[in-house]
Formats: sequence, structure tokens, C-alpha cells
Amino acid sequence: MPEEDPVAWTMIEPGWNVIASDGEDVGHVDEVTGDSTIDIFNGLAIASRLGKPRYVPAEKVARIVPGRVELALTSDEVKGLQAYDEPPESATIVPDKASLLDRAEQSVAGHVESEPMSPLRRLRFWLASLVRGRR
Repeated sequence: MPEEDPVAWTMIEPGWNVIASDGEDVGHVDEVTGDSTIDIFNGLAIASRLGKPRYVPAEKVARIVPGRVELALTSDEVKGLQAYDEPPESATIVPDKASLLDRAEQSVAGHVESEPMSPLRRLRFWLASLVRGRR
């Protein structure tokens, strides 16, 4: 089987498999944190089973290929990761003198970010992994 070419962190999508350095499937991507406008990748929230997602800092991501994120952590190290706490919502302050168009654009821009997976979507990915016979 040919080796897959790596892709940029901005390509990662919720639901991609997450594999530990020892080859064990440790869950799937729940959320990606970073700022794509200035190309800063902070890390990932990964979910396994129905538990609370765990946070993996960017420096612990070894490789990203379509559909899969490979970590520089063993499965035991992944179990010891801290739970992911969603960052607080950020707000952009629009000056009082901003035009109606500027206010509308700012309103839309604040809703473009991807949403973390809901518990039902997380359950769907977990059930699908059981059906596919994941490790």
C-alpha cells in the first residue's frame, strides 16, 4: 500500500481517526484549535468512546494525512491527557461609527468557525467505529 502524502492542519475535520505512536486507534477528532488566518495550529480535542474529549497540543501531532491524525504519544500517554475545556467565546468590538455593512460582515464572520461535535454526533462516530471493527 503506498504511503499517503501529509496534509496541512487546516484540512483536519471532525471525525478523522486519531492514532497513537504505538499504532493504537485512540479516538477521533472532535475539534481543531488554531487560527487559520495566520496559520497557527494550537492542537486538537480528541474524543474516544463517550467520554469528555482530551486536548492534544500541536507539538504532539506527528503527522496528518487525509482522514487520520498520527500522534507522537503512546496510547497510555493519551489516556493521561487533560480534558479539553472549550475556549470562551471571543468577541470583536465594532466601533460605534462602523457602517451597517461592516457590522453585518462582522456578525457573519463570527459564525464561520466550525462547531465542536455534539454528543449525538460523537455517539454516531463511536457506533460507526464499532461497526467497522476498529481496534
